[in-house]
Amino acid sequence: MPTRLVQINMKARDDSALGGFWAEALGWGVSSEEPGVTNLEPEGFVYPDPVAVCLDLVVSAEPKTVKNRVHVDLATTSASHQAQLVARLTDLGATPADVGQGDVPWTVLADPEGNEFCVLEPRAIYRDTGPIAAVVVDCADPRAMAQFWGQATDWTLHDVTDRYAVLRSGKGVGPYLEFIRTPDAKTGWNRVHLDVRPYPDDDLEAEATRLSALGATVIDLGQADIPWKVLADPEGNEFCLLTPA
Repeated sequence: MPTRLVQINMKARDDSALGGFWAEALGWGVSSEEPGVTNLEPEGFVYPDPVAVCLDLVVSAEPKTVKNRVHVDLATTSASHQAQLVARLTDLGATPADVGQGDVPWTVLADPEGNEFCVLEPRAIYRDTGPIAAVVVDCADPRAMAQFWGQATDWTLHDVTDRYAVLRSGKGVGPYLEFIRTPDAKTGWNRVHLDVRPYPDDDLEAEATRLSALGATVIDLGQADIPWKVLADPEGNEFCLLTPA
């Protein structure tokens, strides 16, 4: 059975402080499963549920040196809401970011640790996604990425062209997963990556084997004591295969 996209993993110099920023930005609750990890999810949320893709901030001393290949787009309901959200996020510590976007109707910001994200102009497609409209991944081949991730997860393909691909949970709730063609080559480990989780009755090893057959690569970190698997998709983007739940 396919896996489920359940969360975004973001490296942070200060997971508590950065988690506080994103909790305020999204209006979500904060918890911590262990020191160095800050977990964010909507209030009253029962994990896992496709109505939201949660956010985990994990402490890391590695500096951010390049534009992230994975970022979130935030939804707004009107032009005034967009302006108010940008102003509020700036007050919380976000700063304008230039990623070569040019003259566009959305606003590109960076969080207090430099992670890029977008505050979108109102779009009807995102009216029911919650605060995160989309999880966006830079890629070289949107069609190939849509094929892999569509088979890897239980998400449904909504649209695909040579420039972009759009998927969403098969239950029709929560944010979209979008792959955007970009000329930038991947360099180093992604500071922001996706985490997927098999269903409760599935087998972790069998799922890792299935994903490998689809084109994923298993990454050996030399840590035999971790319960999850680290893999990379066909374009080298790392992701974690968590234990079934």
